[in-house]
This record gives sequence, C-alpha cells and structure tokens, in this order.
Amino acid sequence: MNRNPCPYFAIRLLCLFVVILALGTPASAEWKEKVLYSFQGGSDGATPAGGVVFDKEGNLYGATGDGGSSCPSPGCGTVFQLAPPTTNGDPWTETVLYGFHGNDGSRPTGGVILDQQGNLYGVTAYGGTGTCLLLGYNVGCGLVYELSPPAQKGGAWTETVLYSFQNASDGQEPNGNLVFDNAGNLYGATTFGGGKGTSCDPFYQYCGMVFKLSPPNHKSGKWTEQKLHSFAGVVNGQQSGDGANPNGGLVLDSKGAVYGTTYYGGNNQKGSCQGGSWGTGCGMVFKLTPPKRAGGRWTEKVVHQFNGRDGSNSAAGVVLDANGNLYGTTYFGPPHGYGLIFELKKPSGKVHSWTEMVLHPFSGGNDGANPAASLVFDNHGGLYGTASVDGGGAQYGTVLQLLRKGQAWAANVLYAFPGAPNGRIPTTSLIFDEDGSLYGTTTEGGNGACSYFGCGTVFEVSP
Repeated sequence: MNRNPCPYFAIRLLCLFVVILALGTPASAEWKEKVLYSFQGGSDGATPAGGVVFDKEGNLYGATGDGGSSCPSPGCGTVFQLAPPTTNGDPWTETVLYGFHGNDGSRPTGGVILDQQGNLYGVTAYGGTGTCLLLGYNVGCGLVYELSPPAQKGGAWTETVLYSFQNASDGQEPNGNLVFDNAGNLYGATTFGGGKGTSCDPFYQYCGMVFKLSPPNHKSGKWTEQKLHSFAGVVNGQQSGDGANPNGGLVLDSKGAVYGTTYYGGNNQKGSCQGGSWGTGCGMVFKLTPPKRAGGRWTEKVVHQFNGRDGSNSAAGVVLDANGNLYGTTYFGPPHGYGLIFELKKPSGKVHSWTEMVLHPFSGGNDGANPAASLVFDNHGGLYGTASVDGGGAQYGTVLQLLRKGQAWAANVLYAFPGAPNGRIPTTSLIFDEDGSLYGTTTEGGNGACSYFGCGTVFEVSP
C-alpha cells in the first residue's frame, strides 16, 4: 500500500514544503474557475484552513491557518469575510474580522459555521490556556471560539473562547468544522489527546477524541465539554483495534448519532495497513450513539474498517443521504494508491452490517489524486468533491462530479486547477450557491508572495 510518511493533518501543520513534478497534460475542463480572492500572506491571511460558508446577504466567511498581524511570521491565522461586488466586474472585498494572537487561539484547522444570529464558530489547533508540549515548548492545546458581529455595521467583531482544551488527556489539536445539533450543542474532534492510545504519533500524546460542547443555561455561564469517545488506536503488533486521529466534519443523523472517520487505527494487518512512523492502521468510519438516559455513556460502533484494498486513511468526514447511507473519501487506496470515493449502505432487512461500494478510484491522472475533503450533494442526488493534487499531470487538483447511472456512478472532471495565479491544491469541502455554482478554497495558488506556490485562494467554479 502507498503510505504517506507525513499524514494529511501533519502536512497542514508540520510539513512546510511539498514538491510536485508537473508531467503530462491537463484534463479538459467544462466549468470555469474564478478566483474571488488571492491571499497575500500578510495581515489579510494565508493558507485557508477550511472551506467557506454563505450568510443571508451573500457574504462568504472562512479562516486561514497562517497570516494576520498579531504573531511573528507565518502568523497565527485569521477569520475573514468576502463581500460580493455591488457592480458586475468589480472584485470581491476581503475584511479580516479577527486576527488570532496566540493565547486566544493560534492556527485555525477548520472553517467556520454560522448560527441564526450571524455568530461564527470554529477551532484552532494551538493556543489557549492549556499546557501541551511540542518539542519542549508549550504551544497550547487548542480551543473552540465564537466570533460575534458588532452591534453597529463597521465595528469590531468580538471573540469569545468557548472552551480551551487543558492538557493532552482532555484533548489536543481540534480540527475540521464543528456541527450544531437541534439543541444548540456543538460537536467536534481533536486529532490527539483524549487520554487513550500510545501508538499514534511520535510528537503528540494519545489518539484523539470526539467532544460535545453544551451552551450555558444563563448568559454569563460557561460552555461545558463532554468527551463522547476517546480513541485507543492500534497497538503495534496487533492486527486490529480502535480508530485513531479522528477528522473533524462530523455529521449527525435524525436520532442524534454522530458519524465520522479516523485517519489511522482500525485494521492493522501485516502487508496492507501495518506500521508507519506516524501511525498504524488504515483508518475507519465510526458511529457514536447517544445514551438512552441522561448522564449515560455514548457507545462507539465501527461502521467500516478500511483494509488498504477498499481505501485507506480518510482525511475528511462523511455525508448522509436521505436514506441514511454514508459517502466519503480516502486519501489513499487502490489500484495505485491515489485514493477513492466510497459509499457505505445502511444495514436493512437481513443485512446487519454496512456494505461498502467504491464509487470512483482515482487514477492519479486527469481525474486527480488524494482527495482530502468531504463531499457535498446537489438537489438531484449528484455528488461533488475535490482531489487535492494530481499523480503526475500538469494540474494541481480537480473538482469532480459524480452522477448515478443505474447501479453505478460516473465521474466527470469539472475543473482542473493549473496552479498560480489560479488556485492550487484544494483540500476543503465545497458549497453551492442558489445558481448551482460551487465555492471553496485552495491552500496554495493565487498571486500572493508567500512562496513560489502562492498563499491560497477562495474560488468559484461555475457551469
């Protein structure tokens, strides 16, 4: 199996340079890309940390992992707004809503979500009041934040730290998007911490966990954290175990169960998923079921363990269709290690286990390689996603469409990123507008001068 010595979440935070050889020719693309904003790498931000989200007025919001003016280079990250042009042909306008300082958060590792009042919520991997060591230095354990809009237009947004993870046993390095339930509780995941597992990483403690944050009963109260499940990982030498290093972007079903993926853990069979200096196991899809009585324990169930032949190392969460089936991506997988898109059919009738179907294995050619983002449905049941890179062609990631053709699915490449000054390396999920155009971010590309590869972009792809 093709194993990456530096997993996706480590690429985002620890690996500083990636070199991709440009060979071959790009795929023909039917849709058109428009760069809405190119980050410049200064106070405006750099390296988008998640996708974007619309408000009711058509503004876009997101976060960057780097940039800002409050920390030394490369910065502690920002939360930004992009306002659409009032006149055709004018550019979108970026406003930095908040620049992180360190103690109040550092390095966002996911996008933001909106509530009905226009408040924004997200996570940072580092910072906060906790004590978590990296190479002997306290970098903080990360936190969950809220940004509230000003009472008067043009005023400053206000950050509130909803929860600061305190130590590795509590949780360390939250990542991915948060999700609300109907009662206003927030759910998320930390890549490390949680107090269980010893074989997940040489630099961080424990194997990660899923958490729930409940709002206070009164205005001046504090949000309350609950660990729903701490992952134990797989002990070296064992062939199977619990998941490890969960991705954010969780999804809830109608009964309150939580679904997600882990990058490592699960299957650890020799010759397919065993070993690796950064973690063991091919990862899995899990379900967490809430207790029947208040105060009871949540129950974990393994929905699917990847075995290397049916996918390996999912770097994003899953999505649910109307029938309760799950869809997602794996970063690696057969036949050449370039990753795939999968469906997990919900058990029904006499079938008591989830059934996996590979919808599209990436070839590493014109269709791209190594998908690192979750999928999104259109109103007609079509699936859309991205591949983060290309296995040997001249493009730097793709936008794909999957349409059901009877019992099978057909994949179409809608757009292939050519690199700077266009976008390069899309690693986050997409969203639709009312006209059917797709919006997202790239971690590189654009006309910024962070490096030869640019500082990242916000883009629109339209028919």
